[in-house]
Amino acid sequence: MKKVTGIKSVDFKITALGHGVVNWNGPTTLTGDGGQTVDNHTLPKLRGYTNLSGKIKEETGYKYKKEATDIDFKKTPLYISQNCIRHHLFRDQAFDIHYAAEKSLQGVLASITGLIRGYVVPSSQCKRTSPLLMEDFVDELGNGNFEQFGQAGERDSSSFYSKTTFGDTKYTSYGSISIEQLQFISLDKKFDRCAMVIKEGEGETVAQAVQEFIQSLNPDLNPQAIFHQNYVRGGTIFEEGENGILLNNDAVQALIEHTLKMISELSIRQAKSYMYVDEVLIDYNDSHKMMRIKHSEGDISEQPNTDYAAYFYAK
Repeated sequence: MKKVTGIKSVDFKITALGHGVVNWNGPTTLTGDGGQTVDNHTLPKLRGYTNLSGKIKEETGYKYKKEATDIDFKKTPLYISQNCIRHHLFRDQAFDIHYAAEKSLQGVLASITGLIRGYVVPSSQCKRTSPLLMEDFVDELGNGNFEQFGQAGERDSSSFYSKTTFGDTKYTSYGSISIEQLQFISLDKKFDRCAMVIKEGEGETVAQAVQEFIQSLNPDLNPQAIFHQNYVRGGTIFEEGENGILLNNDAVQALIEHTLKMISELSIRQAKSYMYVDEVLIDYNDSHKMMRIKHSEGDISEQPNTDYAAYFYAK
């Protein structure tokens, strides 16, 4: 069996800076003054945090809650969830897929949503798995603090509330773009990954729309999106393939460049807080080590020195 060679994924390390909390977790049940349980404290997302103290009332089995100040921000750091990051990264087309029907999926497919973000259309079960993996953004500084607030007007127990807030933040995150998932678009229900239901003769039209969109991202490259009725995954025994579109090396390069630019320009502003990406370190990974940038930055390749790996062929 012929071994797959070339760049298998484009991995990256992200450093982001900011101030305050942009991704809240909401009100959390804790222990207040006098040992009473309170629900008026708001917490941000904290990795590994639990509001349970570990103490149990033996008679009833009641689990005592922590106090609001009982937090170690080094052990349970602030983070921004990857769902929040993806929402803001693809904010321009955040709600488009809600209006997608089977007949309108060509426009979805020939877009960043169709090619990078991925989608599922429940009515038709058409879907495209996202080639983009994003991890949570985890804070390194731990500048958290407890803040007490009071509402204007009559002062009683219900008019006071508190929050765990943050000062300056510095986040680290990792991500990866899979070349196998990026380069092939299935237009066949055979293996339950059909991106769009097509009629006889429509494949070339869809491929042309995808090619024109990718060309618009970088006019200096020569991207090609080629339709074929039997694309086979390398290494299969019976060479049973499916209708689909295969992107050439330039098309893959254009999409990767555009995605990395989107990530490098990402910023989030929520209420009184913000976050922006400060630096992106890239690894064009042609090894078998997934996310090697995480464990051995000295081995990474910051430029694409070989072609992208080819996982499919026309039969």
